[in-house]
Amino acid sequence: MINFRKLSILIPVYNEARTIHLILNKVKNVQLINSIEKELILVNDCSTDNTESVLKEYMEANPGLNIQYFRHEVNQGKGAAIHTAISKATGEYLIVQDADLEYDPEEYNLLLKPIIDGFADVVYGSRFIGGRPRRVMFFWHSIGNQLVLTFLSNMFTNLNLTDMETCYKVFHTSTLQKIRLREKRFGFEPEVTAKIARVPEIRIYEVGISYYGRTYAEGKKINWKDGFRAIYCIFKYNLFSRK
Repeated sequence: MINFRKLSILIPVYNEARTIHLILNKVKNVQLINSIEKELILVNDCSTDNTESVLKEYMEANPGLNIQYFRHEVNQGKGAAIHTAISKATGEYLIVQDADLEYDPEEYNLLLKPIIDGFADVVYGSRFIGGRPRRVMFFWHSIGNQLVLTFLSNMFTNLNLTDMETCYKVFHTSTLQKIRLREKRFGFEPEVTAKIARVPEIRIYEVGISYYGRTYAEGKKINWKDGFRAIYCIFKYNLFSRK
């Protein structure tokens, strides 16, 4: 049994003024097992809408919620926002939470359980296993995620993940803070997977999670160019740039 005090929830934010309060309410309402505390680390990646004012109003209205707020003066990308959040995390473990409504914070405890039970050091939340709700969306997007990106990543890392590109990943904070991460945009997922897989005797688990995907009309930001960047990153961080 692993007992720890605090979970850092890293939330990169870019132009999410319309829905950011909804995901923050969901995070606020989650009751973590073992009375684990929550630390929310919000990194506004130089949003061009009124995200900042919405966040400040939310923080003023919820003074009892442990929120650390940071802002990039220049837009750098989701990965860069996650890097900033990782460096500021003070919880023993951390999880990445997208600012949209595609992932359900009520499922944090599913990801924490293998760690608390003493089996896992890292837990990935897979959208492709288990019996939880998953929005039926784009065929080629799913093929790209599962049969191209995750498959290629697994070939080099020798893991058998089903969803390398998932947002929900739980790491031991001090372990991740020791890893030098370079990718500033959507290459974060293949890079962190390649580098965490090389940590000696690391125990990586997967659990099934829900997925309420957005369409591009609803605000989804990742596109085919990011897919090619992910392929590039798989080769780069597994073969050519291993540090």
